[in-house]
Amino acid sequence: MSNYHIKHLEEYYQVYRKSIREPENFWEEVAEEHFMWRKKWDKVLSWDFSKPEVKWFEGAQLNITENCIDRHLTTRGDKTAILFEPNSADEPAQHITYKDLYKRVNKFANVLKAQGITKGDRVCIYLPMIPELAVSVLACARIGAIHSVVFAGFSSSALATRINDSDCKMVITSDGSYRGAKSIDLKGIVDDALEDCPGVESVLVAKRIHSEVVMKEGRDLWLQPLLDEASEDCRAEVMNAEDPLFILYTSGSTGKPKGMVHTTAGYMVYTAYTFKNVFQYREEDIYWCTADVGWITGHSYIVYGPLANGATSVMFEGVPSFPDFGRFWEIVEKHKVTQFYTAPTAIRALAKEGVGYLEKYDLSSVKVLGTVGEPINEEAWHWYDDNVGKKKAPIVDTWWQTETGGIMITPIPFVTPTKPTYATLPFIGIQPALMDENGQEIKGNQVDGRLCIKFPWPSMARTIWGDHQRYKDTYFSAYENKYFTGDGALRDEVGYYRITGRVDDVIIVSGHNLGTAPIEDAINEHPAVSESAIVGFPHDIKGNALYGYVTLKEFGETRDHNNLRKEINQVITEQIGPIAKLDKIQFTAGLPKTRSGKIMRRILRKIASKDTSNLGDTSTLLNPEVVQDIIDNAL
Repeated sequence: MSNYHIKHLEEYYQVYRKSIREPENFWEEVAEEHFMWRKKWDKVLSWDFSKPEVKWFEGAQLNITENCIDRHLTTRGDKTAILFEPNSADEPAQHITYKDLYKRVNKFANVLKAQGITKGDRVCIYLPMIPELAVSVLACARIGAIHSVVFAGFSSSALATRINDSDCKMVITSDGSYRGAKSIDLKGIVDDALEDCPGVESVLVAKRIHSEVVMKEGRDLWLQPLLDEASEDCRAEVMNAEDPLFILYTSGSTGKPKGMVHTTAGYMVYTAYTFKNVFQYREEDIYWCTADVGWITGHSYIVYGPLANGATSVMFEGVPSFPDFGRFWEIVEKHKVTQFYTAPTAIRALAKEGVGYLEKYDLSSVKVLGTVGEPINEEAWHWYDDNVGKKKAPIVDTWWQTETGGIMITPIPFVTPTKPTYATLPFIGIQPALMDENGQEIKGNQVDGRLCIKFPWPSMARTIWGDHQRYKDTYFSAYENKYFTGDGALRDEVGYYRITGRVDDVIIVSGHNLGTAPIEDAINEHPAVSESAIVGFPHDIKGNALYGYVTLKEFGETRDHNNLRKEINQVITEQIGPIAKLDKIQFTAGLPKTRSGKIMRRILRKIASKDTSNLGDTSTLLNPEVVQDIIDNAL
């Protein structure tokens, strides 16, 4: 049946129309023909966005690991499932076949069971990009434990917040990690975090950098000896379609991070289906997504989506600049990578270094290029197209979110004509709407508004862990009966979508969503700080960088401002992680506020971007005089 693999534009429109007209029939066909079910569903979909409540494939039973591993064993047992490329180019790559993966996942699952982990328990995974990360995720899914992967660049306090929010019983980590020329003490970060995490009963530690670490008696265990003793057989737990598969935290624009809950069946069906089409995956392909499994991109398009299709997925531990800026291209040539999926930040950083690094390597294996994490700017798009794709490999500029679980708006390569900076057309089954300020849908083309989705799709997050009201307030309260993405978008004359950026206080830095409130909270803890406001400003490599306006308690005092800047960034690093450090910190006598006391971030954004020509009427502010002062001292 062609529904599963779209090959030309006419077919896209045909399948798209069907998916919109008869969504239940459409997704039922996809689910029935391409997956293994222990029991079929009683109902394809029930939903009510006013509650909000969504259920896909209700009554069905399955285990996602049987679909990602077991069912490939007879036909693809000796095919590489995960191709691990280590941080150092001198260390050999590892080819983990589907048979190997089956054994490794089962052994790990048995270790979890022996440590008392059962269906529904939460397990926090804080690991570098090593095979154990993918294996531990799948081992949790095998026994029905809910995995919560935390990116191994987060600080101990950010880690503790996430462990406590979902009440994890276990943490899986390693002695440390390699990142380019540096090594990082992950075990030390975990130890610090766990001083505030009473619910954690055990910590499993993988060896990666072979450093000396402190092992706490009765809590910490080396992973390898346990794996060596574990059996290779582990029956997959039978899960219901709507049982939670994982929790993944995303930055909120206010306060604490949101634990997005993804469930089993719909997530599997949608990630597999999008993977197949968005990357036009074929059996012999070598697919590489450069993301970290700590983010949703890694969950959906390094682990679950590729493995559900029996693909070979490259997992890279290192960074694009080590040992030099040719590392990505060296890996592409070495493994004959066919699909390459990365972030605009990486593309801009590589473009800045020139084409010399590219020219040393043969990139002719590449058929499809992808970008993810933020809208790609035109200059980077053309550089990528000209130099990496040689104008032969189409670029899929994919728009989606942690909350959506899978790709939502994207070209389909060799099917959708691409247009720089545009994510182009909605994926099959996705019904976008642009809304105006008054909550009305804006019809027609050549318009812009706030991007909403008006019908459920299988991989959408079902709730925020422990806080369904916040889920409702955040995503379903702005526009009646619609999911609000938090992004603005425009629709051009042919119906292509271009994402214009966040409309709330979340700034995308190097593809990471950073809420401003938690960063401001961290800064305000510094004893010298009275208050602060963070805005984004354009940055050549990161897309956006962070600009902090900080008011000191004793503004006029002669403290060393450079030292103070270092201290403030140190506080941010400790509370949130180095990714949230500020590029610029300006000390101000005050912040521009409305009469109700709201900080006018719009004005601060313009000053940070050196665009002070039209600040609007500032005379209505509570303290209009501070604006000129901030402009005069802008960095």
